[in-house]
Amino acid sequence: MSMLVTTRIREHATRLGMTHLGETVSELVTRAETDQMGYLDFVDLLLGEELGIREGRRFRNALKLSGLPHHKSLDDFDFTFQPELEPRKIRDLATLEFVERAIHLTAPGIASFDGHGQPGTELPRG
Repeated sequence: MSMLVTTRIREHATRLGMTHLGETVSELVTRAETDQMGYLDFVDLLLGEELGIREGRRFRNALKLSGLPHHKSLDDFDFTFQPELEPRKIRDLATLEFVERAIHLTAPGIASFDGHGQPGTELPRG
């Protein structure tokens, strides 16, 4: 890609508020050429990169504004604080595999939302 075109893309991206695209256009073009992407795949890559940066920024700002002390992940959770929780089961649930397999879950003592299905049974597909 010529330097003139690269400069023009960076300027356009900056004017459109797509700062990440302006900073990474050369790397993204190299990636597209290496992977022999089609035009639509390349545009999808560009927009996906920019959207990912914006969503990450939005999430961090919302977290700051929420007043929560700090962000914690499941790895930071102290399972000794609630010994009745089974760490293996919680980590398995965090993978969301039950969603993919369409398994109906209910918490103990809580009725099914539709009155059908048993806890832990697979729902009919279709």
